[in-house]
Amino acid sequence: MSVLIKPLVTEKVSALNEKGKYGFVVAKTANKVEIKRAVETMYGVTVENVNTMYYAGKVKTRYTKARIISGKSASFKKAIVTVAQGEVIDFYSGI
Repeated sequence: MSVLIKPLVTEKVSALNEKGKYGFVVAKTANKVEIKRAVETMYGVTVENVNTMYYAGKVKTRYTKARIISGKSASFKKAIVTVAQGEVIDFYSGI
C-alpha cells in the first residue's frame, strides 16, 4: 500500500503552496518519517517538516420523500509537508 494517496488541491492548501507547504491525503497508519521519505522519493525534493492531522468521518443525514437516509463520510489522515526553501512540487506536470 502506498503512503501517499493523493495531493490536496484546495484553496487553503494552494495559498500555503506559495510558502513552500504542500498538502497530501496519506495512509492512516503512516507516520511522519514514512511520509517524509515518500515525498522525497516521489517528487525529488528535500522535506524539512511534516505536520499530520486525523479527520474523523462525519455522520450525514438526508431526508427524502420515502425515508430518512443516514450514512457516514470516510475518515482520513492529512499531512502538510514543508519543503526546503526554493524547491517546488509541480502536481500538474504530467497532465
